[in-house]
Amino acid sequence: MATEESGTGLPTSIEAAWGLRERPGKGPRPGLTLDRIVDAAVGIASADGLGAVSMSRVAAELGVSTMSLYRYVSAKDELLTLMEDAAYGTPPPGDPAKDWRAGFTDWAWSLRTALGRHPWVVNVPASGPPSTPNSVAWMERGLACLRHTHLSENEKISVLMLVSGFVRNEARLTFDILAASRRSGDSLETSMAAWARLLGKLTDPERFPAVTAALRAGELDTPGGPDDEFVFGLERILDGVEALVSARS
Repeated sequence: MATEESGTGLPTSIEAAWGLRERPGKGPRPGLTLDRIVDAAVGIASADGLGAVSMSRVAAELGVSTMSLYRYVSAKDELLTLMEDAAYGTPPPGDPAKDWRAGFTDWAWSLRTALGRHPWVVNVPASGPPSTPNSVAWMERGLACLRHTHLSENEKISVLMLVSGFVRNEARLTFDILAASRRSGDSLETSMAAWARLLGKLTDPERFPAVTAALRAGELDTPGGPDDEFVFGLERILDGVEALVSARS
């Protein structure tokens, strides 16, 4: 996140995200807007990866000079912040009739879906707590699921951080595995089977008894369903949260 502050005392990236910055003065190319710049950058990241995004590349996509972008975006870090907020989008509305666990499960799946639309977003460096409009909206939506529990406000924030961190990390691992499979040209099933065969050659029951048991059970040579690990991990986390909610009731 850009740390430079303006007269409002806010980082320039946050000003831009919330629409608090004054429009540029005379000089920018007609039709050039902050939204167009962010949309172009998101398109580049979606097509060629986050590493392909640069101010010069975005300017070329828009048919303008690189310097003209700086009338709207002060630095690349600021552009990344705005791209991330655009990629997340706004969360879907919650169902007030659902209990906290069902609501939070929906929230986690919705977050995973948002990440799946723009896999590059998991590679944007963390710049701080949620401060952009969409990230705050996701925070509000998640915390609202816990409003009828007896958890303290601090505990609600901790639950939100725990679950969102799990979703993001699981998404990153999934995207990395799929990307590696695409680079190799092999299917995920073929890659997993090759890995199991490799482990079978490198390990033995005396030194790696637990790994050997998993190999013999055939648990390491098939990838399983695309959602299996996410479902298992989310349910185990929410089991723990449910124990805490019960203890506070």
